[in-house]
Amino acid sequence: MRALRINHVSISATDLEASTRFYEEVFGMERIPTPTFERPVQWLRVGDMQLHLFFEERPPAPRHHLGLTIDDFDAAYRAVKERTSAEWGWRLVELPSGQVQLYFHDPAGNLIELNWPDVGTLDRSRYPELRRLADEIPQNEDSDQAVLYLAGVG
Repeated sequence: MRALRINHVSISATDLEASTRFYEEVFGMERIPTPTFERPVQWLRVGDMQLHLFFEERPPAPRHHLGLTIDDFDAAYRAVKERTSAEWGWRLVELPSGQVQLYFHDPAGNLIELNWPDVGTLDRSRYPELRRLADEIPQNEDSDQAVLYLAGVG
């Protein structure tokens, strides 16, 4: 037996409606029919996969995160800057392979990673916060072979 693919990811939401609206408005996800469970839950469509939000009063684990591939880096960058408060913090990183990661927290405090396939398609002058990971953390000889996308994007 082997797993074929990831079907869905579940993350906590301290305010289920606020988190649902956030994912709808920022990422264009859509609510889909959701079974009734012992706690409030909302399922969202993201491409051909799902994100499941469930009510939880406790804050999420600090390093666990959700990684999303996006179709418009500039729009995502602007949305993160406009919709996230300073105390949530965010970070913009170029990997040794040239892929880009934008980290920030959603309204419930979940760490979100937005992925872009090629820094060469971006105008670096528009993203002054962009830092090369290799400039901050020494990399090994295999680091430039580590890629976020195992197959074509899209």
